Amino acid sequence: MSEVNEDKTSGDFREMGVRLAQEVTSFIKKKMDKVSRSGSLRNIKLNFVGHSIGNVIIRTALTEEIMEPYLRYLCTYLSISGPHLGYLYSSNSLFNSGLWLLKKLRGTQCIHQLTYTDDPDLQNTFFYKLCKQKTLENFKNIILLSSPQDGYVPYHSARIEMCQGAAGDNSKKGKIFLEMLNDCVDQIRAPSCEHRLFMRCDVNFDTSTQGRNLNTFIGRAAHIEFLESDIFARFIMWSFPELFR
Repeated sequence: MSEVNEDKTSGDFREMGVRLAQEVTSFIKKKMDKVSRSGSLRNIKLNFVGHSIGNVIIRTALTEEIMEPYLRYLCTYLSISGPHLGYLYSSNSLFNSGLWLLKKLRGTQCIHQLTYTDDPDLQNTFFYKLCKQKTLENFKNIILLSSPQDGYVPYHSARIEMCQGAAGDNSKKGKIFLEMLNDCVDQIRAPSCEHRLFMRCDVNFDTSTQGRNLNTFIGRAAHIEFLESDIFARFIMWSFPELFR
């Protein structure tokens, strides 16, 4: 499990991506050196599992130059409630108000990047440029886990799909979103030397035992439940063991 960005997730996604890329390459080099000395170096498979903005950090890390020699080893990517298209369209008004307050009080750079306010021109924003990068194309298997109960990450953003708000928006904002969506989908559909498996999986949590509280009301309960209850992830790994070997 990555540790390099613990307690450092309020800055610039680019800086977080650099730290993760350095951590991953250091880990791979150590493993390769150790195995090569024993003379039993076999096929290398590099899998990534990310939760929430961790998915943005993973994709950012893959754009770093130091990762280029290892892209051919990418195998399975399991994204758990990742805001792959940011918060350009978000229907959770209460959560949006919280993001607005965070930007005003703390000026957190990653929040500006998530909400496309890091640059006046949408085509100069972090997420627009990230979607132009080939961050998904090299994976052989891509699994997107999402939950309609999760109010912290827009449902369409976690699933990399069109949303109702963008479908009827003919403004520049709507066109930019469609362009970004197509960029991501084109990577998933890109020709590959091997068959690429792509799945979108929905998870519905039983939140009845938690009662009616602020967490369930704003959708935080389901977002956190992804971490506290890993039975769904285990089910996928048991059902498709070949994806993680």
